[in-house]
Amino acid sequence: MKTLALLLVTLLFAAPKSPTYEFKLKDIDGKDFRLAKYKGKKILVVNTASACGFTKQYAELQQLSEKYKDKLVVVGFPANNFGGQEPGSNPTIKEFCSQHFNVTFPMSEKISVKGEDIDPLFKYLTSAANPDFTGDIKWNFEKFLLDENGNLIHRYRSATTPMSADITKEL
Repeated sequence: MKTLALLLVTLLFAAPKSPTYEFKLKDIDGKDFRLAKYKGKKILVVNTASACGFTKQYAELQQLSEKYKDKLVVVGFPANNFGGQEPGSNPTIKEFCSQHFNVTFPMSEKISVKGEDIDPLFKYLTSAANPDFTGDIKWNFEKFLLDENGNLIHRYRSATTPMSADITKEL
């Protein structure tokens, strides 16, 4: 009877499984991964580009990643959906990020974040109910903050810089 009671309490108070943990992704080197590997930390998902006016945000993304490494993981998702500003291949993007911004946070392979070929993760993130807004990504460097269980808690437009109080107050 005690075991049954413990099971019921566990089921009642267990955090629901987030859909964000179920998406199959590939890193910039082509290896499979899932965001579930970061369970227990907040995750900042960012669509990135190497030739954008916001590209300098890579430096702050790296700074944020280092400063809050115990409670946050930044994951970059290169995309070429806006103005052809991410034309490079995965190896080229990786080299650019490393050379110019010393990026060490995880990066996915180049994906699409808008349109008919939108990556399933971004289709979910742009349609999931959240306190900020839903709908298409408007430009590079939009940010999605997920809680420690992979649930979307905030979405930020491109102009919100990674080290801004809007983001850091959530950490």
